[in-house]
Amino acid sequence: MIDDFLLRALIAGLVIAIAAAPLGSLVVWRRMAFFGEATGHAGLLGIALGLVLGLPMIVGVAILAGAMALVVTYATYRGTYAVDTILGVFAHSALAIGLVVASLLPGVRVNLMQALLGDILSVNWTDIAMISVGSAAILLVMVLRWRSLLNGTLSPELLVAEGGSKVLDHLVFTLSLALFVALAMKLVGVLLITAMLILPPAAARPLSRRPEQMVVIAGAVGIASILAGLWFSWVTDAPAGPSIVMMASAAFVITNLAQMLRR
Repeated sequence: MIDDFLLRALIAGLVIAIAAAPLGSLVVWRRMAFFGEATGHAGLLGIALGLVLGLPMIVGVAILAGAMALVVTYATYRGTYAVDTILGVFAHSALAIGLVVASLLPGVRVNLMQALLGDILSVNWTDIAMISVGSAAILLVMVLRWRSLLNGTLSPELLVAEGGSKVLDHLVFTLSLALFVALAMKLVGVLLITAMLILPPAAARPLSRRPEQMVVIAGAVGIASILAGLWFSWVTDAPAGPSIVMMASAAFVITNLAQMLRR
């Protein structure tokens, strides 16, 4: 009989792995890994915001990450600074402010290790409900706007030629990414969010011939990483979040070695 806390962790992890597959594939194709990392760093301020306003952590992080997505989209198309500059300024400023605010809150002690590395084993059924609703929203957006997002990735000119908008495309993508960060932060933490976005699609890339095939394989790799990581954590008493990322890293090494050996 599986323990209740392990069942909750498994459900939450599988839901996140499925949502990460199409989103992470777009991140890899667009070379926007730094955006995911920057949003994760900024999420710490979202945690502090949630504590100040009495909101769930996921809601506070979603508000902050969404605000960051809007700022980055505006700054990108205004062209005042390069995207990586805007991301660096926003991420590190928000991280520093979040740490200061969290330390000054009266009667509140923030578990920084949990915030940085996550704790998938501590999720409750309310967390699972929010994660499921948020992941369903991400998947719905991916399905409805997949052609536009793919065109915007492969050829922005083609996107415009078909009547699309590069600004809207970028905004939809960054807001979806911000929502994912909010959902995944409690599971794998600030430092490992980008790994969960990047590693499964990167592991799937050598095995894929079409974009949709890469998404499916990335989802399978993500699910396998969740299962193997939770098993490894259970057996060795290692932290669950890093264990999951370690398994995804192993999948990346295996698929790329297999590709090298086939040549």
